[in-house]
Amino acid sequence: MTNSVALMGVKGGPAIRPGSHMPTAILLRLAGKTVLVDAGLGVTRGICDQGVPLTGIDMIFITHLHSDHYLELGPLLHTAWTAGLNRPVPVIGPAGLAAYWAGFGQSMDFDIALRVRDEGRCDFAPLAQISALAEGVTDYGGITVTAMRNHHPPITDSYALRFDAMGKSVVLSGDTAYLPQMADFASGADLLVHEAMLREGVEALCARMTNGDERLRQHILNSHTDAADVGRIAADAGVRQLALNHFVPDGDPDFTDAHWTAEVRKHWSGPLFLGKDGMVISL
Repeated sequence: MTNSVALMGVKGGPAIRPGSHMPTAILLRLAGKTVLVDAGLGVTRGICDQGVPLTGIDMIFITHLHSDHYLELGPLLHTAWTAGLNRPVPVIGPAGLAAYWAGFGQSMDFDIALRVRDEGRCDFAPLAQISALAEGVTDYGGITVTAMRNHHPPITDSYALRFDAMGKSVVLSGDTAYLPQMADFASGADLLVHEAMLREGVEALCARMTNGDERLRQHILNSHTDAADVGRIAADAGVRQLALNHFVPDGDPDFTDAHWTAEVRKHWSGPLFLGKDGMVISL
């Protein structure tokens, strides 16, 4: 297995539209393990498109409880169950994830009970082995995972994650406003995947909104990182490669790759990937 990171969904926010990418989902292949980080809409198809069987996920991390990061967790595991999953999968996420899992199971109770009775399926509920995500360092069978609380108001249980194994390191910012300490967290990483926004694009996005008000605009501006500051973090951290994801805005033809590149290049001159759905980056 080649060490790599697949960006299966790179859009910021839950809504999809013609021409947009899909919401957040990242697949890490590291130290012989396959790790999913976040499970936004489309994640199940995205995993299959990477040539990975749904029964082949070793663990799942959810960075925070915004719908574009865990909406499809239940459907993913249910589909994996129908594809033959018969072992617990560690699912590490913030408080509240267990309630989501219980609620999803309840919503699918008729189907689950029917398939157990009619098809001989194993019990469904234990397939998600949920545990709490908190700041600190944990070893998961050869992969060292470090979690750092980022800054994504009004959510407080929101995390950046660092994965270290076999001399390789990947840092995922999660959704966050500009956080100077992210540079220390990502120091020397082989790859930093960081969310990004363009302020002009945010203004254009909010001007077109039909069911949000000024609160949405303030949330976006207060909770995400300007693309120029992403470049600053990468440079300060001395990472080997930088990839942008969770683009805000996404799918707006008035804001092209050139706009994103120009902002990041104010501070970062190293290898740069502008994330696209399905993009694979080797470590």
